[in-house]
Amino acid sequence: MTHRLDKIDQHLLDDFQRDFPLVPRPFAQLGQALGLTEAEVILRLAALQSRGQISRVGGTVRPNTAGASTLAAMAVPEDRIDEVAQLVNAEAGVNHSYLRENVWNLWFVATAPNTDALAAQLARLEAATGLQILDLRLLRAFNIDLGFALQGPRAQMTPRAAPDMTVLQPDDRPILQALSSGLALDPQAYLRLAQSLGQTEAQVIARIKALAAAEILTRIGVIVRHRTIGWTSNAMVVWNIPEAQIEAAGLALAALPGISLCYRRVTVPGVWPYALYSMIHARSRAEALTVLEAAKALPELAGLEHSVLFSTRCFKQTSAQLMQERAA
Repeated sequence: MTHRLDKIDQHLLDDFQRDFPLVPRPFAQLGQALGLTEAEVILRLAALQSRGQISRVGGTVRPNTAGASTLAAMAVPEDRIDEVAQLVNAEAGVNHSYLRENVWNLWFVATAPNTDALAAQLARLEAATGLQILDLRLLRAFNIDLGFALQGPRAQMTPRAAPDMTVLQPDDRPILQALSSGLALDPQAYLRLAQSLGQTEAQVIARIKALAAAEILTRIGVIVRHRTIGWTSNAMVVWNIPEAQIEAAGLALAALPGISLCYRRVTVPGVWPYALYSMIHARSRAEALTVLEAAKALPELAGLEHSVLFSTRCFKQTSAQLMQERAA
């Protein structure tokens, strides 16, 4: 839990998960807010990263804007879990993979520069494992911002507007990939990024601002690894819901305190009927189940069939692949 962090680190993680300064010396600005020097801020962030408590300082890119992505699932026999997980994780485009409590037990997020590359990636995995893959593409995002407060009562997440794709330019993809991979922990992080891309610092900062305003970047800040700081009881709850109810139910669910993600995905007729997905990040199973009870009590979800899939193992957690696919 956050008691594993000192008070200053708690503020770093709670106060700067989003709205990271888009100025030439961003870490100096953080230092002013925390009563630290620029160098002290960078050292603390580097220590948090080395301990695995944050993955990076950077951005999260809205799915299917600068590339293609999907949530996928496999029903893996118990005696093959480690073998199949290793094959899945060997794909460069797989950036998250988890074992969950369900017959469909191995879940992963696959990303690629485009839909053809994504389809090829899934086909390789089906051929390598001999197992069916459920390809559960995103249809509607109600809330896809995982930056929630780590202290105090759970708050309602802010609904997100649809992305303005007219803002995206051909030269933006390297910037988005760099933010997805993480900024350098350097006093002039944006300058270092600009130099690597052959642009000016002002150009890079202007493009990041534009992409954030367009909701292509969902947030810029400190990206927390929740499990390592005590948020270990994480459940994906999926709902079997009539088509006509999905929009109202998704909006109601996304607004419920304790729901950290909410989105609609395709179904697989006869195999996987669940269209509405919600994530609960909690510090204990009891806390997660309390949030679930509140969700089940919503009028828009009352009486609906659902399934609760707690995560039991995390196999991989890296940044999304938006640029040309590397060799698997």
